[in-house]
Amino acid sequence: MAFEKGIKEGELEEIRLQEAEELSMTLAKKYGVSYTDLAIVPVSVEAVQMLSEVDARAGKITVFQARGKKLDVGILTPNNAKARALLKKLEEKGFTVKIFLVSNRSLEKAWERYRELSLATKSTEGVMEISNERLIEFADKINTTEDIRALISSEMAEKNRAQKVSRIIEILAAGAIATNASDIHFEPEEVATRIRVRLDGVLHDVIDLPHDVYHLILSRIKILSGLKLNIKKEAQDGRMSIRIKDNDIEIRTSIIPGAFGESIVLRLLNPKTVSLDLTSLGIEPKLLGILKDQIRRPHGMILTTGPTGSGKTTTLYSFLTTVNDPEIKIITIEDPVEYHLDGITQTQTKKGYGFLEGLRSALRQDPDMIMVGEIRDGETAKVAVNAAQTGHLVFSTLHTNNAAGTIPRLLGLGVETKILGDALNISLAQRLVRKLCEVCKKKDTLTEAELEVVRPLVENVPSEFRERVSGIEKRSVWRSVGCDRCNKTGFKGRIGIFEGILTDDAVREAILKNPSEHDIEKAADSQGLLKMSEDGLIKVLDGVTTLEEVGKAVYLKEE
Repeated sequence: MAFEKGIKEGELEEIRLQEAEELSMTLAKKYGVSYTDLAIVPVSVEAVQMLSEVDARAGKITVFQARGKKLDVGILTPNNAKARALLKKLEEKGFTVKIFLVSNRSLEKAWERYRELSLATKSTEGVMEISNERLIEFADKINTTEDIRALISSEMAEKNRAQKVSRIIEILAAGAIATNASDIHFEPEEVATRIRVRLDGVLHDVIDLPHDVYHLILSRIKILSGLKLNIKKEAQDGRMSIRIKDNDIEIRTSIIPGAFGESIVLRLLNPKTVSLDLTSLGIEPKLLGILKDQIRRPHGMILTTGPTGSGKTTTLYSFLTTVNDPEIKIITIEDPVEYHLDGITQTQTKKGYGFLEGLRSALRQDPDMIMVGEIRDGETAKVAVNAAQTGHLVFSTLHTNNAAGTIPRLLGLGVETKILGDALNISLAQRLVRKLCEVCKKKDTLTEAELEVVRPLVENVPSEFRERVSGIEKRSVWRSVGCDRCNKTGFKGRIGIFEGILTDDAVREAILKNPSEHDIEKAADSQGLLKMSEDGLIKVLDGVTTLEEVGKAVYLKEE
């Protein structure tokens, strides 16, 4: 009986919380302001501390996001005199404030950050503080991974262990930023701990550190990321942020147990290394024109496909940035929120709030556009497709090998054929390839072995692109060399190779017959769009990348 009663009490509490959120939503409409739920929207520790805990609680208010001089502020009611006074103070300091009405539960969730701030201050007191000056000093000295290795090697002679550890972390952080690395890997092995950084999608060795030094680094990173020092047999995820030359960079920390100790990956989310300009992603002009038309439609679904790390999320962000307008409401459900976009309501998945729950919640807020981080199951697919049919434009990602695989995948998840044909606007597939360094690349011609691979591709290129691949035997290509500007790799930066299939009448007719990938490709032939391998070949002939790079991303031989 007690167990049954407990369940009922828990359900009753959930009903009360839901009613409180609905009341806040109603009041927001009454006062003409936006509503949000801070249980599902990321709350920035740095933003929260812009108001003291005493003032925040007195005014029933919190700053939950800060982007430069733009603040997102949650308040319980605009009628609180203390809240109004605090808002006025923020505006007098030059901040532009966007107000959101929130519930008591949301405020309590945000105020929990004050406890994290207190614990972090106590943990780091007298031990280490990442200094902007030090980061700038190191960043000015670092151009390659060899520079990082040299600086760390010189620090290894330092006798003060605490100072040595602090300096090594600073060097790695500054070095990763200076070389535009996307992440730093700490990998304990039997004899030492291997440090690597990922540049343009490829891992590069930096240095091997003794285990005793690494254990001190591990503890320091746990403290900085708000993780528990005493947990060593379970995975932990945390975050920290640093500022260098007025550039805020968030770092996501992932720690997992391994055979020789805990392994760390620090993922750097540096807004300056990511271009959200749709025209700079590498999309061929004909396909780009189709995409620009499709993302301006009032409803339907646009899907990007490809493996993890193929740039799908960046493409979706570029779509959102292109269509973002003060007159429309855009909501995202992400795992996690990688980059903050002004004017867009971004929510993050958590336990009890997955892509499905997030999508259902978002639809209750009457958005014009929705971005769902990934469609993983049949229920999410069906809700997303129904949303696309009922006046919403839905952006999402799917794991398939190519654009044609999107349709069989969605049908396999249980989406009805007729509904899918009406809802899906376009399927996009993509991969990332490294771009040749403009400083050191050298001109060459294709070898006979390369020509054997390329000739069948040329034969199948759509007619309007034939001129761009003609005379293949005599055409120049470029090879990677390596210099100080590209960290001796021969490559600098990455670009996408793409293919798309528009859902036109021929494709809709094919969908009704429960088609295979081959059936969809055949139905889309008349569209005259490039496949990824063909798009890659054109970029090779244009001197953007190499045939080897394209071959790593897609299968080049025709089947």
